[in-house]
Amino acid sequence: MSRTPNAGPEFAVVHQLRAVTVELDLLGGEFAQRNGLHPTDLRALICLLDAARSGAPATPGWLGGQLKLNSAGTTALLDRLERLGLVRRTRDDRDRRRVLLVVEERAVVLGETFFGPLIGALVGMLRDFTPDEVAVVQRFLGGVAELVAQRRQDG
Repeated sequence: MSRTPNAGPEFAVVHQLRAVTVELDLLGGEFAQRNGLHPTDLRALICLLDAARSGAPATPGWLGGQLKLNSAGTTALLDRLERLGLVRRTRDDRDRRRVLLVVEERAVVLGETFFGPLIGALVGMLRDFTPDEVAVVQRFLGGVAELVAQRRQDG
């Protein structure tokens, strides 16, 4: 088996990205544990907040697809998040058969309280970058997200 050499500045960036991923995963796990959530609950809330930010409607089927959960798993997840007062199911005004998911203000406040200081520090750090440097970071992270998504799809 041939192995790619694990040296050079490109690999240093890959290792830094892996370290950041581990730290963010640990931080997310700490948030979940402190708030009686499963790590999948946190991923669901992130998906729902991202959908709301982009103006996209979120349905149980859509959320299950995002999280790779079957219908029963998605229902259990949503039941848990509703019991905790973090998510609410509502009927679509245009199609009463369709259920939409709404993140409750309590979940937003919970997330801002825990993650807000980190987000603020990251934004402050990025303000020290030139617009061109920020564009490079965005291009890099966008490319990473695409590659990881493709890898997940390929299995």
